[in-house]
Amino acid sequence: MAKTTKTKQKTIVNDNSFRFLRNYLNNASPTGFESSGQKLWLEYIKPYIDTHFVDPYGTAVGIINPNEKFRVVIEAHADEISWFVNYITNEGLIYLKRNGGVDHQIAPGKRVIIQGKKGQVKAVFGWPAIHTRLGGGEKETQPKVENLFLDCGARSKKEVEELGIHIGSVATYEEGFDELAYGYYIGRAMDNRIGGFMIAEVARLLKENKVKIPFALYIVNAVQEEIGLRGAEMIARRIKPDIAIITDVTHDTTTPMINKMIEGDISCGKGPSLAYAPAVHNKLLGLVQQVAGNKKIPVQLRAQSRSTGTDTESFAYANDGCPSVLISIPLRYMHTTVEMLHKDDIEHTIRLIYETLITLTPKTKLSYL
Repeated sequence: MAKTTKTKQKTIVNDNSFRFLRNYLNNASPTGFESSGQKLWLEYIKPYIDTHFVDPYGTAVGIINPNEKFRVVIEAHADEISWFVNYITNEGLIYLKRNGGVDHQIAPGKRVIIQGKKGQVKAVFGWPAIHTRLGGGEKETQPKVENLFLDCGARSKKEVEELGIHIGSVATYEEGFDELAYGYYIGRAMDNRIGGFMIAEVARLLKENKVKIPFALYIVNAVQEEIGLRGAEMIARRIKPDIAIITDVTHDTTTPMINKMIEGDISCGKGPSLAYAPAVHNKLLGLVQQVAGNKKIPVQLRAQSRSTGTDTESFAYANDGCPSVLISIPLRYMHTTVEMLHKDDIEHTIRLIYETLITLTPKTKLSYL
C-alpha cells in the first residue's frame, strides 16, 4: 500500500484551484478544437506531475512516476458540445450543423462566440418575435437545426467572410460560470471540464500530501468524447493501462420530466454516482465502494444497460482489456448553458478518487476467478 499522510477533513478546493476552475469553465473548448482549454489545464497541473505529453489529436496527459511498469489512469474528457458553420446566405445569416449532442431547443435567443480565422466573433441565434410566430392560426414553428441561424451583424456573405468566419468555424454558447444559493455552481461545459478539474486536483493532493504511489499514474484529459469517445480510444491504445478510473457527469433525476424508473434515483449533493454496467469491472467497483465506506464518503448507485455512454468503454475494451470503473458527478440540465452541480459532490468525488489511488497497488487482486 502507498505511504501517505493522513487526509485532513477540510475543504479540498482552495482559492487558487477555484480560480482555475472558473477560468477553465469559461474558456471555449469545443470538440475537435480543444487546444486552448488543454493549454490552461496543462499549465495548472504541471507543478504536480513529473512529465507530460500531448497526443496528435490533442489529448493531454500528465504522468507521475513515469518509469514504473504498472500503469493506472484517471481520466476525464476536455471537449464541449458546439456548432459548426455549415452555410452562409447572401444576406449574411449563418446556418449550422451540430458538433456533438448540442440541444437545438435551447438555442433561440442565445448569444454565441464564433471562432474565426481572425479571432472571436460575437453572434446571436436569431428567432422571430412571438407576435409574428402566433399569427394566422397556424401551428407555432418549433426550433430545429435546419431553421436555426446565427446573426453576427453582417448583412452579406462578404461581410461575414471579412470577419474571418468560414465554413467549418465553430460556435460555442457565451454563458460562463456562476454561483447559486446553497452551494450550487452553474455554467456551460460542466460536462465534462469539471472532470478535468477534479483529476487535476487529485494530482495536486498527491503532491501536496507527499504521497508515494507504487505505480505510474497517468492523468488523462481526453478530446472528442462528445462525438463517440474517440480521444479515449486513441490514448487507451497508446498508454495500455492496467487499471482505469473514469470520471464524468451523470443525470440528477430529481427534476421534472425525468423518469426515475428509467434513469434511476440520483441527486445533486448526495455524493458521486457509481455505475454498474458491463464495462465496469465488478472487483474494481467493489474496491471503490469499500474505500467510500471506510472513508465515509457518500456515494449513489445506478445501473446502465449495455453502455455507460462515457469513455469507460474505450478503456475497458482496449488492448487485452483493462479493469475500469466509472465515478460520476450528478448534474442537472446536461447539454444546456446552465448545467448545475453541487460543490460538495466535487469535494467528495476528488476525495474518492484520491483515496482509491492510495489504496491501489500493483498487487491488488482484481481477477474474477
